[in-house]
Amino acid sequence: MIAVLKHGASPERTEHLINWLKEQNLGVQVSQGESHTVLGLIGDTANVDMEMIQSLDIVETVTRVSDPFKAVNRKFHPDDSTIRVGEAAIGGGHFGLIAGPCSVENEAQITYVANRVKQAGANFLRGGAFKPRTSPYDFQGLGAEGIRLLLEAKKATGLPIVTELMDIRNIDLFQDVDVIQVGARNTQNFDMLKELGKTKKPILLKRGLAGTIKELLMSAEYIMASGNENVILCERGIRTYESTYTRNTLDLSAVPVLKNLTHLPVVVDPSHGTGHTYLVEPMALAAVAAGADGLMIEVHNDPTHALCDGAQSQTPDEFAATARKIFRIREAMQG
Repeated sequence: MIAVLKHGASPERTEHLINWLKEQNLGVQVSQGESHTVLGLIGDTANVDMEMIQSLDIVETVTRVSDPFKAVNRKFHPDDSTIRVGEAAIGGGHFGLIAGPCSVENEAQITYVANRVKQAGANFLRGGAFKPRTSPYDFQGLGAEGIRLLLEAKKATGLPIVTELMDIRNIDLFQDVDVIQVGARNTQNFDMLKELGKTKKPILLKRGLAGTIKELLMSAEYIMASGNENVILCERGIRTYESTYTRNTLDLSAVPVLKNLTHLPVVVDPSHGTGHTYLVEPMALAAVAAGADGLMIEVHNDPTHALCDGAQSQTPDEFAATARKIFRIREAMQG
């Protein structure tokens, strides 16, 4: 249920209404806009007297919401959310350019790539320390050592780091990680999502391998319902019957759909979404034109010899060229 308060409602009366609603065993999410305050009521609202609330002179409208997702719903929070990480931000007009190798391989590699992507305009560094691989014989990442190397690269460049958590038992290793990524295979690991909801760290939540938009939003709801409002959604392609020429099918229609349904920032990963370097740039540019709040692009200093996903990684020079086009499209759209 949503209650929209009238412009100019006094803080005292607003607080009194919020306290009363909480006494009815309802969660109350407050969204303060430029002209209205929106109270999102979460819980069992079946017995809430809508007419009584509507009769209050500080209330403009009361509406029931049938969508199963509440906290992530734009109806509850009309303005775009901005997720801030140090001096960087995603959402609310802020664009996040996340770049780096699929896997951290050694200190020289991650530091070099970090410096190059920062020079090109990236404001976040990505890198896999723990890697989910289809085959148990493939490179699984450096684990805790990979996180240490990411932190060294952060120290050298100032870029906040984004890396994937595969097992909630390793959460203590992520104390200094700026943004925790939940990969496609864990999108519906609800126990993990609830635990991440108890943190205040930004969570980059990827869409599942064959997940619907609704399922992605419900996974984000798990995190937010547990207390963490710092969620970033990521479209990374889904599995369809096309598997010959692309690794996944990058669903760019999900960007405007999500922007319509939720206030959370939406980023796109054209690297995993396509699986081929030559497709990364055109799909990245298309994602920006579709309204994405950010991009996640894999960059490797030597893709031919990469230990993971070299076929979809750009070189630093290729990334720099793509970044220039990204910023030109952003500028044109804002103009």
